[in-house]
This record gives sequence, structure tokens and C-alpha cells, in this order.
Amino acid sequence: MLASLQILKSHSPVPFTIIASHRHDRPEIFEYADEVYREPTIAVADEEIVPQASITIPRWQFVLENAKRNNVKVLLTGRNGIDYEAQREAFTAAGIRLLTGATSVAALASIEDKFAFMQQCHTNDIPVAAAWRFDNTAELKALLTLHDHQPLCVKPVIGIFAQGFWRLDTGKSCDEPYDSFEHLYFTEEKKINTAQFIAAYDNSQIIKERPIPMLLMPYLSGQEYSIDVVCEYGEVLAAVTRYKTGKIQHIGYEESVMEVVIPLIKAFGCDGIVSVQTKADDEGVHRVLEINSRPAGGISYTTHSGVDLTQIGFGYWLGLTAKPKLADVIKLIKPCQVRSIMTSVKIEAEI
Repeated sequence: MLASLQILKSHSPVPFTIIASHRHDRPEIFEYADEVYREPTIAVADEEIVPQASITIPRWQFVLENAKRNNVKVLLTGRNGIDYEAQREAFTAAGIRLLTGATSVAALASIEDKFAFMQQCHTNDIPVAAAWRFDNTAELKALLTLHDHQPLCVKPVIGIFAQGFWRLDTGKSCDEPYDSFEHLYFTEEKKINTAQFIAAYDNSQIIKERPIPMLLMPYLSGQEYSIDVVCEYGEVLAAVTRYKTGKIQHIGYEESVMEVVIPLIKAFGCDGIVSVQTKADDEGVHRVLEINSRPAGGISYTTHSGVDLTQIGFGYWLGLTAKPKLADVIKLIKPCQVRSIMTSVKIEAEI
């Protein structure tokens, strides 16, 4: 995205500065920014741990102060968007267009909590995958008794990158359970024997120390889509759809998928650049799985279609271009196939 902004900047009649900040040393990010800042680090289980006393101000305040100092006009947050959203008035007062993925803490909270998210989708008559929450083994077993006549899967209420997602061997046409070694050997298949999942969950020290709310869901057999969306106050300004077969990403604009996405974005008042996941059921009906309130890692794939969503969004928010119209953007999309490759970057030792 920063590389796209640098290209936009090189063609812009109005000069602007690209600033990036992160809590870690990320040269692959910083090399594309004109100025960089290292944010304060917080002490949590999955981050770099530092003494709490060394953190003098909250991260959002650090970012706001540096944004004001540099006369920032547009600020796109990352995974901690809800912290910034809680301080929207302060950013607005500073003349900063804040992009967190939505425009209220409540909306971001319901997007993050997949169970609450699905309930809200039902309320708004948006096709969504069914889900039943469980917080312990007894609840899981009770739900399985009711629903194990069909293919099922599990995933955490809060999570990203398919963390904690597993397909269970329920509702199979034959009585054979999944191979007990299969989920250890072919981990990308994300399959696990139901009895073994229950045993692992029931005996997990992690669950005992830090309970993880989970969802039991019907496993949808149809095509899964990722949709990258530029939106403003619930209106879709631009979007590109993509689906994956093997290692190949298929980029384009699928009308039947967008018929679900457009009212979804409106219902949650999405604002900024977000990503949506959908999956078709056995009848081919596209159902929403989730919204991610920040850009997806694969947003760069969409540039191969001739549409750069980063440039479209920021060109508008910076006042360089007119407000995008979805109908006009659709005409520019040239369907294509993309295969990603791995790259690397050297991390220099800090002095």
C-alpha cells in the first residue's frame, strides 16, 4: 500500500508526505515511507513484552501527537483501530480524517466479535453463516448432539488468519472418522477428528488459564471469496473480488458476491479500506463469514486488475481526485489470475 502511495505521490500535482509508524522494526514497511516512527510497545502475551513503566503514553496518543506535529490529514489505522476510534473526537479536532474501518467503537466491537457480528447480520437480513457459541466442553458436546448430522467446523469468536479454525468429521456420508494422523501431517487441510478435538480442548492448559470463546458452525462447501473494499460511512466506493484455487488468486468483480457485500458494508457503517470474506453454501448462496476492519494482506493482488484500491481511496481522501463511483470503477477492472511469490528484506542491527 505504501508503494502504491509513492506512485500516487510521484504523479500528484499536490505534494504530500507518507508517514509510517509501527511498534517493531519493519524495514519492509519503513523503506516505502518518507518518515517513520517507532510506536510505544505494549505488554501483552503475543507482543514484545516490556516493562509497563516504560510506556509513558498510550499508542493512540503517541500517533496523534506526531500526526499533529506533521500536519497529517488522513490516518489509516491497523489492528488496534478500536483504540483510535475511541478517540475520534480528538483526531477530528486536529483536522485528521481517521480511517479505522467503521465510525464507532460499537461497530468495531461487533465486527471483531464474530458471534455478535453474525447476530447483527441476521437482524439486517444479510445472508450469513450460522454459528453457535460455546465456552466449555459441556456446551460443545450439547451443541454437537443437536447439529452433528451435518458437516461442521470450529473457530474462535475473535481471531484472524484462520487461527483456531478446524473442520470436524461430522455429518460424513460414511462412518469413517478423519485419519487420526491426518491433521498433524496435512495441517493446511485444517481437518481434525471430532473426538480428538474435544479431548484436546477439554485438556488444554491454555483454555484453563485463558478461556477462548469458540463457535461451532456448519461447514460451507462452496467457493470462498475475499473482497477488498474502499468505503465511506457505509457506502461502497470501489471493490475488487478474488477467490483462490490452489496457489492461484482469481481477481475480478463478482456481482453475486457484491449483492451480499454492499448491504453488509452499509449495515455496519464501514469506513476506510476493509476486507470481507464470504463462502457459498451447498445451494450456491453466498454467505458472509466476516469483515476485517483493515485492509487484507492480499490487497496488492488487486492492482494486477488495473484498479489500485489504495490510490483510489487515498486520492479521494487527500482531495486529489473526485469521489469514486463504484459503477465507474467496475468498468476499469480487467479480470486476471495472480500467483504470489516470496520476497525477503534484511533487518539491520539496531545501534
